[in-house]
Amino acid sequence: MHDDIPLTVGRVTRVLAERVLPAIHPESVPLDVAAHSLPGEPVPPAEGIALSYAPHPIGTAWGPAWGTTWFRVRGSVPERWRGRPVEVLVDLGFNRSLAGFQCEALVYRPDGTPVKGINPQNRWIPVDTDTVEFYLEAASNPEWMNDRPFGVTTQGDILTASPEPLYHTAGMDLALFDERVHELALDLDVLLALQATLPPNAPRRMRILQALDDALDALDLQDVNGTAEAARDRLSDVLAAPAEHSAHRISAVGHSHIDSAWLWPTRETVRKVARTVSSMTELLDADADFVYGMSSAQQYAWIKEHRPEVYARLVKAVRDGRFVPLGGMWVESDTVMPTGEALVRQFTYGQRFFREEFGVECHGVWLPDSFGYSPALPQLIRRAGFRWFFTQKISWNQVNVFPHHTFLWEGIDGSRVFTHFPPMDTYNSTLSGAELARATNQFREARRAGGSLAPVGYGDGGGGTTREMIGRARRVADLEGSARVRWQHPDEFFAEAMAEYPHPPVWVGELYLELHRATLTSQHRTKQGNRRAEHLLIEAELWAATAAVRTGAEYPYDELDGLWREALLHQFHDILPGTSIAWVHREAVAAYERLHAAAEAVIERSLRALVGEGSHSIFVNPAPLPRNGVAALSAGIAAVSAAEATVSTVDGGCVFDNGVVRVTLSAEGLITSALDVATGREAIAPGQAGNLLQLHQDFPNKWDAWDVDRFYRNHVTDLREVESLMVGPDHVVVTRVFSKSVVRQRISLAPGSRTLLVEQEVDWHETEKFLKVAFPFDIRAEHIAAETQFGYQKRVTHTNTSWEAAKFEASMHRFVLVEEHGFGAALVTDSTYGYDHTRDSTVDGVTTTVRLSLLRAPRFPDPQTDQGVQTCRYGLVIGADAAIATAAGLDLNLAPRTVHGGHGFDPLVSVSGEGIVLSAVKLADDRSGDLIVRVYEALGRRATGALHADAASVVTASLLEKPIDEPSPVDGAIPLSLTPFEVRTVRLTR
Repeated sequence: MHDDIPLTVGRVTRVLAERVLPAIHPESVPLDVAAHSLPGEPVPPAEGIALSYAPHPIGTAWGPAWGTTWFRVRGSVPERWRGRPVEVLVDLGFNRSLAGFQCEALVYRPDGTPVKGINPQNRWIPVDTDTVEFYLEAASNPEWMNDRPFGVTTQGDILTASPEPLYHTAGMDLALFDERVHELALDLDVLLALQATLPPNAPRRMRILQALDDALDALDLQDVNGTAEAARDRLSDVLAAPAEHSAHRISAVGHSHIDSAWLWPTRETVRKVARTVSSMTELLDADADFVYGMSSAQQYAWIKEHRPEVYARLVKAVRDGRFVPLGGMWVESDTVMPTGEALVRQFTYGQRFFREEFGVECHGVWLPDSFGYSPALPQLIRRAGFRWFFTQKISWNQVNVFPHHTFLWEGIDGSRVFTHFPPMDTYNSTLSGAELARATNQFREARRAGGSLAPVGYGDGGGGTTREMIGRARRVADLEGSARVRWQHPDEFFAEAMAEYPHPPVWVGELYLELHRATLTSQHRTKQGNRRAEHLLIEAELWAATAAVRTGAEYPYDELDGLWREALLHQFHDILPGTSIAWVHREAVAAYERLHAAAEAVIERSLRALVGEGSHSIFVNPAPLPRNGVAALSAGIAAVSAAEATVSTVDGGCVFDNGVVRVTLSAEGLITSALDVATGREAIAPGQAGNLLQLHQDFPNKWDAWDVDRFYRNHVTDLREVESLMVGPDHVVVTRVFSKSVVRQRISLAPGSRTLLVEQEVDWHETEKFLKVAFPFDIRAEHIAAETQFGYQKRVTHTNTSWEAAKFEASMHRFVLVEEHGFGAALVTDSTYGYDHTRDSTVDGVTTTVRLSLLRAPRFPDPQTDQGVQTCRYGLVIGADAAIATAAGLDLNLAPRTVHGGHGFDPLVSVSGEGIVLSAVKLADDRSGDLIVRVYEALGRRATGALHADAASVVTASLLEKPIDEPSPVDGAIPLSLTPFEVRTVRLTR
């Protein structure tokens, strides 16, 4: 009867939990346990195994936050168990089911051979000898993710964490393993989950429920082990029923999305990867069909360096084709904030590692968890030689449901890449019945395509696939009422998907995540360090290449490689976005300081070789535009400027005037007028003021460091009060005091410049506040143009639809441009990535307001986020178009230098042609001595021009520096013809 359904479900649920699962290990005996708690950082396994051990009674407290305790377990298999499967069961004090977010361990044999990882969902160790001895390197990481919204904690840094033990061991036993009961548990689990996804009165559901009842009738609850096979017999028919011909196909790949840093430091990620890889290679040995995939060359490199014994097993599995390198990137980076060159290096360094270590290259980009995806990415993916793109994160949208799961994604230049989202809406699948049903029911391309991809395993904090997940996959490989599941290499899935669906729908533009918008602002020092590192490394390559060609100086390949890898690591999608614990960001800031200093040393060394000995003051211009009479990418004596800029006091404020623009500051230190002198056009809206700092309450519903919710705009405080306004000969200093913080702005206008520069220092001591700076423009802009990698993207200024309204916080790189026909204004920044815009209409016209996002003060996961002194520079560019905004952004971010030497030098390469910008000049990664030059079209229109360089031959190359056509001799200038926003890499042989 239908009314019996809840009784059957309840019966199976209780019997499974209280009788069947405990009977998987029907007998156990305690092991002898000893321990050694390390006083400081982890030690290599050989040292850990050799430590002196003291008895550790079960129930004893162990492990302060971020500590390491080595446990030794010993025992003998009882005589009566000999010949039967035996396992060690470990409970380190697990108090929840989620893997990777509390204590965990890696198990070693006495000879240092890794066995597998231990976590709340994977507590067993296989035993294959009668005498048992294992060593557990246990990490007492703080427990996270237990409260949402999250509470404030100081456990996120070893410097502030409590020294008190966090855990108590709960059991380390030797136990019989009854495989028959284990298989019965999986049968019950799969069928119980499947019936819940079927229509209420479906015949298939009724037969499953009856079979479940029959199985439990055959199971003696006082002798589960003796009657498990009889119970399984009653389930065999419903488990043998094949899937429908049209059943959705799921290509499963074992997976554990391990964050390279997040709620743990990178030193702990090394161990998380080691634990997970050990568990996965053990599973690969146990199941011939299982396929496991792992991304991030950095994580492979860590294991190679720190856990060579684990790496050896990984290498063998890769060569056997079972362990699949994924993604072709150094880390799973953020893709919104890094420069184009940094994204190129993510690909070049990732693919180089996989090629050199394993002889393979990845065919797709694997980024399940980044916080939105730049519209420049499709071109970079294709030009790096990848065929496909995979993500899942857009299913997290707050408002709009993304309309596709399989589609072509088109970028700003028109490039398209075949893209897939898993319709089960997770990259941590357990192959539950609910997930399989969701994949079937939600797949939006079901009319023409029949398959989707499923990354299977515990992730974020590591853990990976479990034997229970493999058992589920075996049962749903061909099961009536379920999607069909098979283990498959992602390349094979994408090849089949492309063949099955040759003309998928197209999505044009950014993949904007309607969540985690505040990641563009949180942890300002980290973002500032990244921006500076990117530009310094590109400059270091430029001068090192110039010195190598011109003077024969040695090109510092290894040094630059190391610096780039450090910069790329910190672009991981929980470091650069500012969403990691305090420890991570403290280390990131220190790493950037070292990186900046090292890059500066390379630059200094190269320039010294180029300018020679002497006492002349040499102006060095690293920007791809001429400045002060010195050509791009060259050095010489700066021209003496005949232009002047004046600052005069008027009505308690002042006026800046350099003959190009005239800017008025009120007595409040705000911009009340920004005039383009030649046209007489005013940029600031009538009766309003620019450079207005505004403070908002900022308390999102859930993810503190990640989110800013729309309601933050409901209350705003304008910071108009002035502590002091001091007018100097060429600048003004405005000081404001508010709440617990102080802001000082040095405002200046250089001769001949269109940019009013603001150099800001904030002594920031707010809590849960959001600081912005507003510029209301007297410009009727239908679009905002915000720089992205190798170009810009346009966003409409209206909110006609929910898609547009959801973009209430958006991304930029070095500039954001507001323009109507014939006139525009731009904001340029040196370390700011977030902005918002609004559009207001009155009888006097339309005002387009742009606000830069400057600082936040979230309390989780780092309760001291951005506290203290913060600096940034931004500028108002008056009378701007795309070309002027691009140049102003470059000028602000690529600072000129003055060095002392005997002479200047000409550029190694140069380009001509409106809109063509030089992005990189370096020696080839293969150390052949060839010169790599990258250019792009920056204005969004077709461009023709030429590349000028001293070379014997030239060939167009991929982003990975591989030739993609035949070399041709160089006879004078090398012609260039670029489509809008095209990126072109050329390889020159000297």
